[in-house]
Amino acid sequence: MHLLRYTFGLVALAGCMGAAATPAAAQLRPEIEAFIGEMVNRHGFNQAELESILVMAQFQPAILNAISQPATSRPWYEFRTLFVNPRRIAGGVAFWNSHAETLERARREFGIPEEIITAVIGVETLYGAQAGKHRVLDALTTLAFDYPKRAQFFRGELEQYLLLGKDQNADVLNIKGSYAGAIGIPQFMPSSYRRYAVDYDNDGRIDLSGSTTDAIGSVANYLKSHGWQMGEAVAVPALVNSENYRAALFTGNWPTYTVADLRTLGIASRVSMPGNPHATLIELENNGGNEYWLGFNNFFVITRYNRSVNYAMSVLELAKEIYAARNSSLR
Repeated sequence: MHLLRYTFGLVALAGCMGAAATPAAAQLRPEIEAFIGEMVNRHGFNQAELESILVMAQFQPAILNAISQPATSRPWYEFRTLFVNPRRIAGGVAFWNSHAETLERARREFGIPEEIITAVIGVETLYGAQAGKHRVLDALTTLAFDYPKRAQFFRGELEQYLLLGKDQNADVLNIKGSYAGAIGIPQFMPSSYRRYAVDYDNDGRIDLSGSTTDAIGSVANYLKSHGWQMGEAVAVPALVNSENYRAALFTGNWPTYTVADLRTLGIASRVSMPGNPHATLIELENNGGNEYWLGFNNFFVITRYNRSVNYAMSVLELAKEIYAARNSSLR
């Protein structure tokens, strides 16, 4: 869905809604009316306009089911096979070959390796083939008002989505995305779309659904903005020889232990690491017992895209497989 091809607001809705707009607004729940009032006061939206839009949002029980059972909650040995497999590896090589100049440019300008950008897009949407089938308005409204666990977060994303529609003069009723409301080839949430998406093909608009070039530049900008350090390691295998290791397990925060600190907890890198970088312990559940890795700053940066350890490791491993497969094919 190309965001910029549509018109946001009552002008677009009037033809199909006519006189029904005012009585329909009375059907809105009090908490949605309160949200509309906040949008009017904070951003200068027209109240009738927002009522006409939000009355069209449809509650989707399937979205609540999906977010309550995310794929990332599976054990690593199951999750890995979903995203690090021959189809995604071959697709990644083809994607890299098709967009080699853009990926190289992004590496030069943002410092993000081609294989990492490719792997993020491969994990997110199978290189753009699976960008989502839910109306973003339905997804965000359902989660903002019927998912108490993260209602505040999704109300913020609904706010950003409506602002995105206003910014880009977009038809917010028809944009499709994931069950969580993520949009386009790289699956940016609306707040990330507004903050980190870039017009990388220089055509005067940002289009993460229709422009692979914009998607590549935006992923690179996102990772760079969150602190990616060019040339630094992401994660390396680790050895655990103590019962004290749990204190160092990844909790979603930036690593606070140094490699030297981890040694005192019985945790060591299986490969030689220069210096004394900060690291966190990653625990992955396998059939024959858990495996352990040390995750560094760049691993933490990948988790800013998705907080799941499984997600970040799948990006890293898919990137390695794509890199190896492509190099092999070029020999």
